[in-house]
Amino acid sequence: MIKKVEHVALIVRDMNQSIDFYTTMFGFKVRTRGESKVREICFLFHENQSGFEIELIRDLVPQEYAEKGIVNHLAFTVESIETAMAYYKEKGISFLSETPNIAIDGAKTIFFSGLNQELLQLVEPNLKNK
Repeated sequence: MIKKVEHVALIVRDMNQSIDFYTTMFGFKVRTRGESKVREICFLFHENQSGFEIELIRDLVPQEYAEKGIVNHLAFTVESIETAMAYYKEKGISFLSETPNIAIDGAKTIFFSGLNQELLQLVEPNLKNK
């Protein structure tokens, strides 16, 4: 049986830039980094989210991922979406809409793109539905 979500893997073009993006922008830290003959990998963790990691993968040898499926987006929980939006706008983030959307559970959400055009999302949960 499933106990928790372990990690999400993102394909990146530049490992150093991607590590810098996730550590500087969102407070993740490098747990481990290394490479094989075909890819470079880095696992990032966040002190506020124990047990969940982001795996960054940079292929050294081109791979075909189309038949493996894709991850649609990676979402981050925030206390106040308006405060978070203002903070990240100051850091250079451009959101894909001007205002947050309201999800079917009442959460406020907004999307933006990461360095490798990965789709990222901020979520302010609707605490009434938790």
